[in-house]
Amino acid sequence: MRRSILLLAAGLMACNLTQAIAEPAGDGVADLGSYAARVEIHPFDSLTLTDKQFLTGTSEGAKPVTVTGVLRIAKAGTERLPTVILMHGSGGLSGNIEFWQRALGARGISTFALDGFTGRGLTSVNTDQSLLGRTNLILDIYRALGVLAKHPRVDPTRVAVMGFSRGGQAALYASIKRFDAAWNRSGITPAIFLPVYPDCSIRFRDDTAVVASPIRMFGGGGDDYNPAASCAAYTERLKAAGADVDLTVFPGAQHVFDNPAGPPQPTVAKGAQTVRSCSLHEAADGVIVEGPKDTPFTYADPCVQRDPHIGSDEAARVATLKSVSEALDATFAKR
Repeated sequence: MRRSILLLAAGLMACNLTQAIAEPAGDGVADLGSYAARVEIHPFDSLTLTDKQFLTGTSEGAKPVTVTGVLRIAKAGTERLPTVILMHGSGGLSGNIEFWQRALGARGISTFALDGFTGRGLTSVNTDQSLLGRTNLILDIYRALGVLAKHPRVDPTRVAVMGFSRGGQAALYASIKRFDAAWNRSGITPAIFLPVYPDCSIRFRDDTAVVASPIRMFGGGGDDYNPAASCAAYTERLKAAGADVDLTVFPGAQHVFDNPAGPPQPTVAKGAQTVRSCSLHEAADGVIVEGPKDTPFTYADPCVQRDPHIGSDEAARVATLKSVSEALDATFAKR
């Protein structure tokens, strides 16, 4: 009898395993095709600058730093493949980066996930955003483009930039012509920019003059960390200037909605700083100022608030994957 029970249990386990393999998750991440054909770790040189240094185009006094990127090559062979740069947010590399690595890999797209923190001695800046100037991750993206430009398995005409939260801000503002001209030495103009719940709070000089590549933004309607409203306002300014830009907002979705490892219900990110109530813009001397009095901004300003919410949202994650996949297919097909 015991032998019969064990055989029955084994049979049920085998049946369930076969079904699981035959029916991968709808987002494709459970599919064996989501595993990379090859993984490479690439250290590369960057700088740690103040925002003023970045905005005025000067590296004098900047601190050299080595940052790294994880290149996951989607297919074996010698073919040059489309590649998406992934730029993390204030918490560093986390579950959402792994989700996008595997989800895009399953679609035959390589990824280059950047780590802008470890080489700078950081793990997170959630509770103290002053630890790293906002614009540093933009420079890291440009330097990463230089790595990809030389790689034999990367098609330089089909490189996209995708980022999340603080990294989404970097991905968004990397499209600004002025920044690209001052800092991008790679020879690559990204084919498309894909900011996900970015911080759109800073109004830079000439920020509606962007490179001639589409921008597709994604935000959460319930996001009180980086509210989508500021991105909606920027989107309208970009459209008025003739940019190819679009913003998709998922009703009720929280910050980090794409992270499958995130909390299933809205949860307070204890101590995390948000500039949702700040009015920030770039002064003529490259200083970020706040409010009508143009006071130099610091994270001690009264407008800086704490304890926003985060939360995972499967429906928003799947919808974003679908939209991103369609945007990449449409853009890369033209290259």
